[in-house]
Amino acid sequence: MEKLFASMKEGEDWFNQCFGKGETYDAVARNVHLWDMPALLLYMNGLVDDKGLLTLLTRLQWNQLEDDEDIEESEKFLSYFPYQAVTEVKDRDELLTNILTGQPAFITQNGYAFIIDLRAYPGRQPEEPDTEKVIRGARDGFTESIVQNTALVRRRLRTEDLRFQMHQTTVNGKTDVAIAFIQGAASEEHLDYIRQRLKEVEHDGLTMTDKSLEEFLFKQRFHPMPFCRFTERPDICAAHLLEGHIAIIVDTSPSVMLVPATLLQHLQHAEEYRQAPLIGTFVRLTRFIGAALSLILLPFWYLVATEQHYLPDFLSYIGPKDIGEVPLLVQLLTADVGIEILRMAAIHTPSPLSTAMGLVAAIVIGQVAIDVGLFTPEVVLYVAVSAILTFAIPSFELSITTKVFRIIILLSTALLGAPGFFLSLAVLFYYLCSLKPMNVPYMWPVVPFFPNAMLRVLIRFPMTADVPRPFITHSPNRDRLK
Repeated sequence: MEKLFASMKEGEDWFNQCFGKGETYDAVARNVHLWDMPALLLYMNGLVDDKGLLTLLTRLQWNQLEDDEDIEESEKFLSYFPYQAVTEVKDRDELLTNILTGQPAFITQNGYAFIIDLRAYPGRQPEEPDTEKVIRGARDGFTESIVQNTALVRRRLRTEDLRFQMHQTTVNGKTDVAIAFIQGAASEEHLDYIRQRLKEVEHDGLTMTDKSLEEFLFKQRFHPMPFCRFTERPDICAAHLLEGHIAIIVDTSPSVMLVPATLLQHLQHAEEYRQAPLIGTFVRLTRFIGAALSLILLPFWYLVATEQHYLPDFLSYIGPKDIGEVPLLVQLLTADVGIEILRMAAIHTPSPLSTAMGLVAAIVIGQVAIDVGLFTPEVVLYVAVSAILTFAIPSFELSITTKVFRIIILLSTALLGAPGFFLSLAVLFYYLCSLKPMNVPYMWPVVPFFPNAMLRVLIRFPMTADVPRPFITHSPNRDRLK
């Protein structure tokens, strides 16, 4: 063993210099005994398993050393600790980082330092996430503990090829980030990309955890599209790992980042795999159609409502007969933005009051707005249908982005008419095709077009079918049966 301090007193002075003597209550330094040897115990209160630490110290008092046995100078020193992961520390920065992550540290009278893994982070028990509920299936979900999250994945993938590579990012936060992947299934090119990006993160902390990390990994800037898929379900994470994807687990975050991800993958849901293949295919196609309609329904209705000559005679009933005093575009924008404000209000409203707020918004405000002529009934109908279609998108990030693009297409249609509608769709399609996060086409398998992959996206094949790993994962072994 190598000495880290000249003496135990020097170790205590170093600890007091780092945290200040008595300046922060959770930085604890205690003089204890390891067997009959004095030692200094350092830990952060609240991040340590108090019962486990007490049990360990009690057992050390029971186990007495043989006479004249000086194990501190011996390589057998660490082996005397029962049933605990104990590690020697040879660097002061490493020691400080381990203490801050919740691992108790011992400094012996001669200046040797070692840590034991007795972390116990405050958190909640796994429960089903609200954003990814299923009728049938597991009811557990990720929590804010990275240790618990890795265990939930390991429980589903009992293979020696599953890897969790731990990294620490930022200067002050020193956030733990675990890269999860299946050895032999994940692309080394993608793994090297993520490792390099993590090394390049220069920031004081990732308080917004995974979302902040996404912006660092992909240089997102002002791109509205989500470049990775977020999930709070361990079964979805495990399924993606088997396909060759990479999961990024950030401590203190209940959601996991899955990369690489494409646009169509954001529209898939676990419910499709909890039903028969035919029913799952029907659910998937319905969701795809709903997502497309949520984008174009409102602008297209505005187009045909303001330019009736585009409609055949049997559809002449579409469009309001009396627009009223307020321009139709203003009605649509006000109603669409108003529903988004109501959504925000529902999130911030306490649960006992949310029902009352919904009744007031739906009955009082909506009906009165129609009666006074602020909105026409058709505007309220189509805006409500568009909102419901948007809520059907599984990815919350993609649903918000869809609303933004819908407003842009609506404004373009109001400005240029039919050419503006189709031009905005063409520009949007070109923009999506130009995105290549992690050098993966965002619109795959539409652009570039892969017929077999496109068929697998549209149809939920039976689990017994020999479906290879997706091409976008760049897996060195696409055959999942070997």
